[in-house]
Amino acid sequence: MKELRIRVLAGVFVVAGVLSWAGARLWNSVGTLPSVPLAAPIVLALIAVVLLATALSLRARLKAQRDRVPGAKGVDPLMAARAVVFGQASALVAALVAGVYGGTGVVLLESLDIPARRDQAVYAGFAVLAALGVIAAAIFLERVCRLPEDEDDDHPGAASAA
Repeated sequence: MKELRIRVLAGVFVVAGVLSWAGARLWNSVGTLPSVPLAAPIVLALIAVVLLATALSLRARLKAQRDRVPGAKGVDPLMAARAVVFGQASALVAALVAGVYGGTGVVLLESLDIPARRDQAVYAGFAVLAALGVIAAAIFLERVCRLPEDEDDDHPGAASAA
């Protein structure tokens, strides 16, 4: 399984942000702007909490398994792989959502004197922060589930020689 790249996430964020900004400016020229739902940062924060809880649980179980604690429950490799895939997918979607709400939020910053637009800008800002939390939790989960031989990526022959 390939490691999640920060550059890919940043690229998705920037492209989505620029497209969202352009679309929001065009939409704003008509006189309206799509609203940022209050639920957006809440749902993203819940996903970040689930990812973080999964990572902490897996880390504790892997540590107990490494330390050979009697009665320690092992980690099924397929479950760990599923968790990593869930984390990677969540990070990619969070980067996209952060770009969309970030671009919309930048357009909303132009009209903070209107209370409704100010609230929408706050929701967009919190959604971007929550999406960054999802990305951080997903990267942490990926690091927790990394196999020991994955640490020697600079020397591809070293893992096979051992």
